Amino acid sequence: MSIESDIQTMGAHAKRAAGELNMVGSRKKNIILQSMADALEEQRPAIAIANEKDLAAGRENGLSSAMLDRLRLDDKRMDSMIKGIRDVADLKDPIGTRISRWIRPNGLQIIKQRVPIGVIGIIYESRPNVTADTAALCIKSSNAIILRGGKEAMHSNAAIADALAEGGKRKGLPDHAIQLVRTIDRAAVSELLKMDDKVDLIIPRGGEALIRTVTEQARMPVIKHYKGVCHTYVDAEADLEMAADIAVNAKCHRPGVCNAMETLLVHEEVAAAFLPRVAKLLESAGVELRGDTRTCELVPTAMPATEEDWFEEYLDLILAIRVVPSLDEAVEHINTYGSRHSDAIVSSDEVAQNAFLKRVDASTVYVNASTRFTDGAEFGMGAEIGISTDKLHARGPMGLEELTTYKYLIMGKGQIRD
Repeated sequence: MSIESDIQTMGAHAKRAAGELNMVGSRKKNIILQSMADALEEQRPAIAIANEKDLAAGRENGLSSAMLDRLRLDDKRMDSMIKGIRDVADLKDPIGTRISRWIRPNGLQIIKQRVPIGVIGIIYESRPNVTADTAALCIKSSNAIILRGGKEAMHSNAAIADALAEGGKRKGLPDHAIQLVRTIDRAAVSELLKMDDKVDLIIPRGGEALIRTVTEQARMPVIKHYKGVCHTYVDAEADLEMAADIAVNAKCHRPGVCNAMETLLVHEEVAAAFLPRVAKLLESAGVELRGDTRTCELVPTAMPATEEDWFEEYLDLILAIRVVPSLDEAVEHINTYGSRHSDAIVSSDEVAQNAFLKRVDASTVYVNASTRFTDGAEFGMGAEIGISTDKLHARGPMGLEELTTYKYLIMGKGQIRD
């Protein structure tokens, strides 16, 4: 069979599985999810071996340290992946939830109710934990899933997907509810993106080039985030010790992820007191600093920033810094150069806090906290299927509710329209 035929068959199987999943009740779905988590625990040694194969290939192929970090499945990340599935099982099932209900003058009762989207395709790079997170959320929300990971995580994704499918099947998961595309041929992606008759939604997770390609080719709706150019603004009324802690965490905790800070904005009134201090902390953590003229005056080790630096998602230990004269200028910078992902203000001034919250155009906006919290698990969603920088149909971390749509149920007693 050809790649195109294989993908079409997967789509047909997924559509059938989605119909079967829609008939599975909440209690049984939770039992299935717990069994999926059990299977990951049982297969932990095999998954570790598969992940080491991917890491070895990545090192041989010259993957960056940030990409290797995304790829790595250590014990802590395995624990988190397993816990994430169990957490999803414990969450309230949105399917069947009544959003609203009203009765018309003619007696018709109209109910707006949450239902599954149907078949969801996930096209992603690097992070193999996405395989487990997205599968768990889709099963809980009664959606079938087709996964297509990157070649750099091929062995890890296959081991995880096999464990999930095996564990789910033990407790009644419909066949083909979780499927993984096992070829790295790009023809598979092209065919998947054509199947709007079988796939209801595509969610790409990866670099900007991948997301643009998916968006341009897909015939079905796409929920995306192009990149995470995240900012922290240190206001004139900031607690500078708190600001330093937040800045270092936002940049250094995991620099290769989309919610890491890429640009630090500092009010000119506190720049002289704050920047040399935070620069020392950042540079001791290995961060390369690129700054505007004032930043370079205050931090002689900083390199001059270019216009391109303000747009850049480094995903590495590199940070752009700009000194601004006002909150207005900080907001204008963020709305001009940002990616509508995650932005933060550090300030004790409630007026400034509220202005920042209202005016910054991003999916998640923080006051006195690190942007690293933009994460489905940290938001209490158990896991996430992605972080949307779109404004429709979902925005920010996407959990169970974002994997539903709705339909209207109309209950009558013989009414006919005049």
